[in-house]
Amino acid sequence: MKQFFKYVLATMVGLLIMWIVAWVFGIMMLGAMMAAGEAKPALKTNSVLKISLKGTIAERAQENPLAMLSGNNVLENQGLQDMLNAIKVAQAEKDVKGIYIEGGILETDYASLEELRTALVNFKKSGKFVYAYADSYTQGAYYVCSAADSVMLNPSGMLDWHGVASQPMFYKDLLDKIGVKMQVFKVGTYKSAVEPFILTQMSEANREQVKSFIDDIWTNIVKHVGTSRKLTADSLNAYADRYTALADANEYVKMKLVDGLVYADQMRDMLRRALGNEKVNFIAASQLAKLYDKQGSDKIAIYIAEGNIVDEATAGLSRTTEIVGAKVVKDLDELANDDNVKAVVLRINSGGGSAYASEQMWRAIQLLKAKKPVVVSMGGLAASGGYYMSCGANYIFAEPTTLTGSIGIFGMVPDVSGLLTEKLGLHFDVVKTNASADFGAMGRSLNEAEGAALQAHVDRGYKLFLSRVASGRNMTPEAVDGIAQGRVWTGQQALGVKLVDKLGTLDDAIAKAAELAKVKDYGVKACPAPTNFLTQFMEDQQEGYMERKLRDVMGVYYEPVTFLRQTQHSGYMQARILFNPNLR
Repeated sequence: MKQFFKYVLATMVGLLIMWIVAWVFGIMMLGAMMAAGEAKPALKTNSVLKISLKGTIAERAQENPLAMLSGNNVLENQGLQDMLNAIKVAQAEKDVKGIYIEGGILETDYASLEELRTALVNFKKSGKFVYAYADSYTQGAYYVCSAADSVMLNPSGMLDWHGVASQPMFYKDLLDKIGVKMQVFKVGTYKSAVEPFILTQMSEANREQVKSFIDDIWTNIVKHVGTSRKLTADSLNAYADRYTALADANEYVKMKLVDGLVYADQMRDMLRRALGNEKVNFIAASQLAKLYDKQGSDKIAIYIAEGNIVDEATAGLSRTTEIVGAKVVKDLDELANDDNVKAVVLRINSGGGSAYASEQMWRAIQLLKAKKPVVVSMGGLAASGGYYMSCGANYIFAEPTTLTGSIGIFGMVPDVSGLLTEKLGLHFDVVKTNASADFGAMGRSLNEAEGAALQAHVDRGYKLFLSRVASGRNMTPEAVDGIAQGRVWTGQQALGVKLVDKLGTLDDAIAKAAELAKVKDYGVKACPAPTNFLTQFMEDQQEGYMERKLRDVMGVYYEPVTFLRQTQHSGYMQARILFNPNLR
């Protein structure tokens, strides 16, 4: 028996040592891959920048050495800034002969696609080629690829061209079934973020604003595609009415949506011919972007603020990208006191969130602005809290298809008494010293006095929001109220109502910041500093097992549940757009 336990113990110790060695070896390998990933690539003759339009595109990619190990592009986060910088390098470097865009299943906002497309149109002025190919094009991918010199499709491929639609999901009947009622307090006729929880369809005001902004977005898309493909708006709209995705591939050629039908090997031959029958050396955007190095002792800082706006106390409740108010305040204070930073460009891509955090960041931006110019560059969303952050800047740029505005405030408190008492049989009683001692208690709805107090709280928040916009945009609060009321505008529309100063890209915003700072020889500093993959990997492991399971099981319902959790932990006031506009 002693010998048995001795062997068992020895085996366990051996396994433990092997596990430790494997873990250490894995960390060393990961570190080596990270070092290799950070190294600047050496350009080969006849290089071609390859842009893969698959998956999703965020403002900035997270370096992922596992993608290098597996060769799986799906694992590699796609960063818009990497793509834009890579295109600049490709335009300047003589060894890069052109760009090859590989279309696919792509999901991102139209403003990001528009900025990428604009960069490709500008690249073509260099005289270098741009070719596009796909097995299948989603509408977003095709929008970008339509700017290419030649757009090719697999003979068995599909091209989706259908227009723009918004299809939010409504939860009221589901909540009724389980005995939950949402008590809503809001200001803004068009403030629609609460509608999925209290209605079963869009309000007329919301339907009006959605129809307005999707029409504007679609008009912009049709204009650009029509110019590149030499097609009229009437033709493109007729195609969108014909369920084009289900058409025979030969029809796409007849419609002039694509230039030809070829297989992947034929596309490779086409690229070789463009290089004089030489070998094609592809280089990914994430790699070529590492050669983008704008030098200069004076710096223009680009501060990326992407995701839901949250208070420090609620950070991490969702695994989505977040703008943590307290961290942004700290970061902007550091930039204000950095003598090498002469101006700051805030790149904002957010539908808002906590009104409290938005106000704190507004204050930090004003303190920063007192020392150096602040220019805003809006991405796909800069609405509600995202616009709260923007309104006090020296100058604001938006893309025509940016969704912005949504100047409004709401509070939402769930009444779960129907679930707890009627469904589950739970009952509550209370003894209290003062009338408001049990404010927000479970097991009952808000009474009239509590409701009135909460509505007054929201009204004050809206009044403060109006005053911030009025001050930043040189308008009266009354004039702001006339274009506010929670209404969402496209960037093109926002220019007309003076919520933004100009339509333009991030590069335009950087140039304006340099102009305001009166600097010519400057470098660009990305902020906040990217989190390295190993740190991010370790942080992700801290996510609770139950949280991961909840997300996996709930699927599309996870986001609204997270939305409710955040609203309940962020005080009673929210400045946010509908959590997912669901444009397709």
